[in-house]
Amino acid sequence: MAGTVEKVAVVTGGNKGIGFSIVEGLCKIFKGKVYLTARNEELGKQAVEKLKEAGCNPEFYQLDITVADSRERFAKYLKEKYGGLDVLVNNAGIAFKVASTAPFSQQAVETVETNFYGTLRLCEVLFPLLRPHARVVNLSSSCGHLSRIPAGPQKDRFADKNLTIEGLIEIVEDFKSAAAEGKNEEKGFGNSAYNVSKVAVSALTFIQQKQLLDDPRPDIIVNCVHPGYVDTDMTSHKGPLTPEEGAKASIMLATLPENTTRPKGDYVWYDGKIYDWNSPTPTPIQ
Repeated sequence: MAGTVEKVAVVTGGNKGIGFSIVEGLCKIFKGKVYLTARNEELGKQAVEKLKEAGCNPEFYQLDITVADSRERFAKYLKEKYGGLDVLVNNAGIAFKVASTAPFSQQAVETVETNFYGTLRLCEVLFPLLRPHARVVNLSSSCGHLSRIPAGPQKDRFADKNLTIEGLIEIVEDFKSAAAEGKNEEKGFGNSAYNVSKVAVSALTFIQQKQLLDDPRPDIIVNCVHPGYVDTDMTSHKGPLTPEEGAKASIMLATLPENTTRPKGDYVWYDGKIYDWNSPTPTPIQ
């Protein structure tokens, strides 16, 4: 039909695991183009071919969320080809293995660079393209629950209802400095770079939604999700859930009906329930 705008969904880190299953699920129900993006072009194209053999029809675009030129090139492509964006699933992320011998200071820098900064900077270039009723899903984790930060000043900073993106960046930079000095535990950040990176992603989600409430484009919703403990490379295939099960909540959040009131700026568990982010243990909100 003339004048019809083609809808577009984007999934980062889509060549395997949960990201792959999110792409597959969206291809089945999303009425528009679904982009599988991946840092590695060869692996990304192989994933697209695999999905096409299964009857899906995703598009591929090479994207490294940690590289400014890559992010900007993708944003320009989407703007010129489609004029906007309707679904963004920020799935790309990394985790060092428990047995990693990399110095903790290195783990801290690389983990927050991808999981937090990569997500934040991609949002900065893609959020201007979001159309009314767009949906954004930030992949967090059970490790992104605030209880993963020890009680004390850092936890209080993350929990601040008036936290801004600038303030959140300060916390993350303080963590990197503390890790470089070997004082991350002493200064209240704990001993997991992954936990800090995912708590920061959760906190970012709440700030983003608050900002979007003042946006002239109506009904843009951002949520973060714990996909569950899934059988993927990242968990060394120890998770009991299949990637398809791990993708369910993200697909649900990516396709929320227009004018949904909840979940909206929420921390959502893999069962689709909203959980209290700042509780002693992860607890559903009744």
